[in-house]
Amino acid sequence: MSDIKKVVLAYSGGLDTSVIVKWLQETYRCEVVTFTADIGQGEEVEPARAKAAALGVKEIYVDDLREEYVRDYVFPMFRANTIYEGEYLLGTSIARPLIAKRLIEIANETGADAISHGATGKGNDQVRFELGAYALKPGIKVIAPWREWDLTSREKLMGYCEQHDIPVDFSTKKKKSPYSMDANLLHISYEGGNLEDPWWEPEEDMWRWSVSPENAPDQPTYVELTYEKGDIVAIDDQPMTPATVLAHLNKLGGDNGIGRLDLVENRYVGMKSRGCYETPGGTIMLRAHRAIESLTLDREVAHLKDALMPKYAETIYNGYWWSPERKMLQVMIDETQHVVNGKVRVKLYKGNVTVVGRQSDDSLFDEKIATFEDDAGAYDQKDAEGFIKLNALRLRIAANKNRKMDS
Repeated sequence: MSDIKKVVLAYSGGLDTSVIVKWLQETYRCEVVTFTADIGQGEEVEPARAKAAALGVKEIYVDDLREEYVRDYVFPMFRANTIYEGEYLLGTSIARPLIAKRLIEIANETGADAISHGATGKGNDQVRFELGAYALKPGIKVIAPWREWDLTSREKLMGYCEQHDIPVDFSTKKKKSPYSMDANLLHISYEGGNLEDPWWEPEEDMWRWSVSPENAPDQPTYVELTYEKGDIVAIDDQPMTPATVLAHLNKLGGDNGIGRLDLVENRYVGMKSRGCYETPGGTIMLRAHRAIESLTLDREVAHLKDALMPKYAETIYNGYWWSPERKMLQVMIDETQHVVNGKVRVKLYKGNVTVVGRQSDDSLFDEKIATFEDDAGAYDQKDAEGFIKLNALRLRIAANKNRKMDS
């Protein structure tokens, strides 16, 4: 007899998690609570309610988390100009701590003994969900069916559905992509299928959010972004909420062929994985945020932020959003953003994001000093001689000692 009486399942309404509902009921003889999060995946999530009810679920949560997702997770991450391994904008990684948080909240509300998810035993998501859950509720039990059952293929899952009278018309009668896809307001990812061959070029009809740069408009699109404390608060002088900002930039970016990425990344569990991503809005945000920081941040602060960013990115990628080190880094990052205010103008053209203007009342750019024209004595160029000699002192001493400086 299982000591688990109630489980909260992260439920998408698709084939895998519908099987998991029945499998949990059969294997653990427990009550299942389903939680479906709307984080901007672009598909209607409300039908998950009816699907869960058809499987005998009594407590069903369908939550719109789009604003919380962008405000409390995406925006803080972009304040750090975060990219993993030089390319990946962490669209999947940053969504997982929010889902983990909500799973634990629902477990507390419903008196559940455990949580469950549909992540496989090969991927990063199992780590992200579970590290988050344990950080927020150390004694919670986690059930990961893909690490327990023998339903290791789509055919076996379908057979289980037939055996247990699980309705699966919603997942089988639509044209199915050959790829495993995951979407939210920040990105859509593609894995598996032909992409498992790193030499394979993805076909054009794989991409869902963007036109190809070749087919993008022949005229550029200009857009102005207004920043307050490092976050975009308006586009073209129109105030917008965080989720609306990202949705709007996704549309503009996608229409101009921006944000496609083909990447081989290093998963936390140890293997390399090839995936393709579309992050049109995030690509614009990253370029523009660096532009406004270039105007407003002190040099050493900016350089220190850049030095810390890879650690911050790795922390998020590996699932440690709720760790003390991420929180420490976030405090440091957020402290730098008080002066990151102003406007950035970007040009979107055939896959490119070009910064063409930036302005701020907090700008450290001094035209009187930076000018190539007569600066009226604002900068004494003779001072540079002593500066250079002092900085060359150790090099001169080493050269006088005949230290070899091999190229």
